[in-house]
Amino acid sequence: MSGAQLFMKQDLKITDTQIEILAGIINIYSLVGSLAAGRTSDWIGRRYTMVLAAAIFFAGALIMGLAPSYAVLMLGRFVAGVGVGYALMIAPVYTAEVAPTSARGLLTSFPEVFINTGVLLGYVSNYAFHGLPVHLSWRVMFLVGAVPPVFLALGVLAMPESPRWLVMQGRIGDARRVLSKTSDSPAEAEERLADIKKAIGIPEGVGDNNDDVVVVALKNKGTHGEGVWRDLLLRPTPPVRRILIACLGLQFFQQASGIDSVVLYSPRVFQKAGLQSDNNSLGATMAVGACKTLFILVATFFLDRVGRRPLLLTSAGGMVVSLVTLASALHAIDRQPAGQATPLAGVSIAAVLAFVASFSIGMGPIAWVYSSEIFPLRLRAQGCALGTAMNRITSGAITMSFISLYKAITFAGSFYVYAGIAAAGWVFMFFFLPETRGRSLEDTEKLFGGGGGQDSSREDEGDAPKKSTELTSSQQ
Repeated sequence: MSGAQLFMKQDLKITDTQIEILAGIINIYSLVGSLAAGRTSDWIGRRYTMVLAAAIFFAGALIMGLAPSYAVLMLGRFVAGVGVGYALMIAPVYTAEVAPTSARGLLTSFPEVFINTGVLLGYVSNYAFHGLPVHLSWRVMFLVGAVPPVFLALGVLAMPESPRWLVMQGRIGDARRVLSKTSDSPAEAEERLADIKKAIGIPEGVGDNNDDVVVVALKNKGTHGEGVWRDLLLRPTPPVRRILIACLGLQFFQQASGIDSVVLYSPRVFQKAGLQSDNNSLGATMAVGACKTLFILVATFFLDRVGRRPLLLTSAGGMVVSLVTLASALHAIDRQPAGQATPLAGVSIAAVLAFVASFSIGMGPIAWVYSSEIFPLRLRAQGCALGTAMNRITSGAITMSFISLYKAITFAGSFYVYAGIAAAGWVFMFFFLPETRGRSLEDTEKLFGGGGGQDSSREDEGDAPKKSTELTSSQQ
């Protein structure tokens, strides 16, 4: 969208207001996908939910690329937005549930790594096709996006299902086979299986020899997402309330600090800084994508070594400094005659690169890693769906208002606002987010005051002994 908007505006004769709505509305549309993905993944499984997301992505790219009018283009953005919502929610949840504890941070950050690789390829696509005739250039930029979903769907079909979802369905044997392939040792596989069963409320030893026993016992237990919204929003326990605040707050600050405005509108920022030609501004934008992708590898390899908190706090601090620097440089450019701000153009470009680098070493990937780690198993899919919804609402509000914002208070004023929000995010993370490195998924609830072990997300624990007795008698 970053480069396509420049040519779409000429071809379809649309206004800046229509452009910012088109750019940002995909985040609002993604709410449909993110809120549906939690229940969908609890119903059909994590793996087939990813296949569904790929199919939606494919359709959205085709509709956008072939759109004859603004209205059809908006339809394509809706379809693609639903796919965005599904993918953003399910990828980190699936990865966190499959990964062993020793590599969970590394592997759960991979969705963000490849999102950024996709952003970079989008920038490369913009640069590669900007020389085509105006009526073709932006269409080809969208149509090439129909290729990756094909490989995604085929690849996912060769992957195992989440062992935690399998246990929730009573398929203990299938879960054990997946865990034996995705654990560092057979002993760890059995330990992970025991932790998952305990979190769901299956007594030790049940299901070891006969999966049907557990299937029968789980029939009335609610393993397809029943009652989850009640336990998340209407009657949450104190630990669940703290977890929900941590997830929603982190997702809010990740987007409210303005990252999507920079990603989507960097050609405009660079043009403001003095790079007037499309070739130069798109080239500098491609450097932004490369920097964003390169520095995310820092988070990828240090998440399980130094932990989540140090990277998050370093990231937010770097974002504040770079945003203040960018805003100050653009403010100085505003006060100089045209053609005399060349050195400040270099400062602006460097500040943008520093901003995306700071974002990539912490806030970018860790928001998704952290959110997928902290919810109790029964609430995880739909809790993460709420986090994704917060992320997309905030992103939509930021991207749909950026053009209007900088026209009202200048580019410099806009980035000072984002710097203030990033500073508030640093304070929130310092006081509200405990470290999760080295903890099993079933153990992280203790960090927020929960009991861990058997899922304490239910307010009414009175029927827990009854369930345990039912399982034991079924086994006998």
